[in-house]
Amino acid sequence: MRVASRLSTLVAALAAWATPGVAADLSTRVPTAQPIMAAPLQPLSLWELRLGGSAQDPSGPESGSFNVTGEILSPRLGSTANPVLNLLIPRAHVGGSASTRGDTSFAYAGFTWTYDFTQQLFVEASFGGAVHNGNTQKIVTVPDESALGCSPLFRESASVGWRFTQNWSVMGTVEHLSNAGLCSQNRGLTNVGVRLGYSF
Repeated sequence: MRVASRLSTLVAALAAWATPGVAADLSTRVPTAQPIMAAPLQPLSLWELRLGGSAQDPSGPESGSFNVTGEILSPRLGSTANPVLNLLIPRAHVGGSASTRGDTSFAYAGFTWTYDFTQQLFVEASFGGAVHNGNTQKIVTVPDESALGCSPLFRESASVGWRFTQNWSVMGTVEHLSNAGLCSQNRGLTNVGVRLGYSF
């Protein structure tokens, strides 16, 4: 009985001594599973260059003209902790569109607002002004010219885009230029195109 009592006491003491050491050893040898998280896309905090092409005014006098387009956007002009208020903060943009047929070309600047449905899918709206080299008179001397009334013009655009990575995206864009009836003529231009974007 005395031997059995001593053995049970020794086993209990060894178990009490070994258990914390074993637990600590296992914690260093068996890594805790960590969730795999996708890297967040934050393109709105970067500069962005966009290049592409557009069909000029498909239903107007300058239809059949193809334009080469380029645009650069700044990072978002500030941020807040409120995601709803962030939607009201735009990026600044400046760009241009050159007709390959010698029709109306223009340069423009303004602001762009972006809404992300997901990390990949987004929509945009922009507003600003443009200057052009097209016709401003009622009498059009070339049959495929639009009577734009004056320069500068207002410019608005809307885009739907898809981000492949934080750096690369593609978007379809519709843009409209007009003087909002402030000049004697206001035929306007509506162009439809595709652009590839690179954020850096």
